[in-house]
Amino acid sequence: MNTFSADDLAAQLAAIRAAHCRNVPDYAQRMDDLKRLRAVLKAHLRQFAEAMSADFGRRPLHESLLTDGMTVLNVIDYLRANLRRWMKPKRVAAGWMFFPARTEVRCQPLGVVGVISPWNYPLNLALVPLATAISAGNHVMLKPSEHTPHTSRLLRDMLANVFPAERVATVLGGADVAARFAALPFDHLFFTGSTAVGRKVMRAAAENLTPVTLELGGKSPVIVGENYPIETAVDRIAAGKFLNAGQTCIAPDYVLVPRTKMMAFVSAMKDYVARRYGEVADNPDFASIVNANQFERQMAYLREARAVGVQVIELASGDPTQRVLAPTLVIDPGEKLAVANEEIFG
Repeated sequence: MNTFSADDLAAQLAAIRAAHCRNVPDYAQRMDDLKRLRAVLKAHLRQFAEAMSADFGRRPLHESLLTDGMTVLNVIDYLRANLRRWMKPKRVAAGWMFFPARTEVRCQPLGVVGVISPWNYPLNLALVPLATAISAGNHVMLKPSEHTPHTSRLLRDMLANVFPAERVATVLGGADVAARFAALPFDHLFFTGSTAVGRKVMRAAAENLTPVTLELGGKSPVIVGENYPIETAVDRIAAGKFLNAGQTCIAPDYVLVPRTKMMAFVSAMKDYVARRYGEVADNPDFASIVNANQFERQMAYLREARAVGVQVIELASGDPTQRVLAPTLVIDPGEKLAVANEEIFG
């Protein structure tokens, strides 16, 4: 990967900002940009799925096509369908004190938008904010995750074939490059990732008073009502949780179940895993954990729970050699364990 110094990044931002000042994309340019991006992405979907599988070690083809491919295509279609209406000036009341004035609101591009995207959906979470910024008439600098290097390089090459370097630039590199990237004086910065890294991004951006959008993870709960059918609840919870092996910021993180329904919930979850996946260790339709550090973090949660006597139920067999973590239930972990306080992301 390339190593971008602070001076390199500053020079690149200055060039992209100067290009935006010279020629702010109009409606026709934005529509054409989105059209070409959609066409090239659609043509390369299978390539991206293969790259993501190489990055994860194992990632189901249909999950990649759905979550990282079709989702982006759908967003681009939505942007193109609504862009003309969004760009139209909107009449607003001026108030009697300003009579006979007539006033309107006009949406204007911000300038250069920075996008820092994560590894869990490396195509979706890079291209959705990028396409949205492009539709609003901005230029973009993108920093994709270093944890999905095959996808990041393919993304860089694809974007270079769609956009001139002065309109969209892709910056590759590790955490040090990401830190320098976040410290640039963008007109807006969009970050998707963990809360811990989000704090660092916000702190760096604050030095330049850069407006920031943070899309962070958390402890997403599910509450199962007393009279709600357990089988239906399990089908819906498991579908959201096991997608991408749980590596989703809005995946269910913990479940609150009436005690009288707990064993029925456990039984139904076992049945779901057996029916949908069998032994996940040998099932290519169940994704791997992205890297050894993430896998070890999750295994540490389970070791801690077992060490203090908390019941841990594996619903299938995993495979540490492939970083496949078996679907697992931790029953009544209490409030002090790491698994109860930190986002599981698995």
